[in-house]
Amino acid sequence: MIILDTDVLIEIFDKHSSLGEKAFDKLVNAEEDIAISSLTLHEIAYGLHKYGKKPVPELEKLEIIHFSKDDAILSATLEYDYEKNGLSRIDSMIAASAINRKAKLYTFNNRHFKSISQLKLF
Repeated sequence: MIILDTDVLIEIFDKHSSLGEKAFDKLVNAEEDIAISSLTLHEIAYGLHKYGKKPVPELEKLEIIHFSKDDAILSATLEYDYEKNGLSRIDSMIAASAINRKAKLYTFNNRHFKSISQLKLF
């Protein structure tokens, strides 16, 4: 399974950029299940409301990973250990969701995530 980070979704659905097109092609060729965290859904929905954009129906078709008790416990540790590297609270929560499900995280923000040894990046 591949869990998409917010920045990847923005490139694919909002900007229709060449980076987004390459990301979409990479996902299609990966032939793996694709999901997003409920936290990522929140970030995208907030951005759509904030900037007066229309909802993206394709988001509702993706599997949604819900934030669990185990995710909360792990993310607290990740935030504490990696905040000095720039890892934010929400990023630590998304990373924990991916780790606990043995999923890969697809992000363009590798700088914040690459030092987390137990996290697999796509």
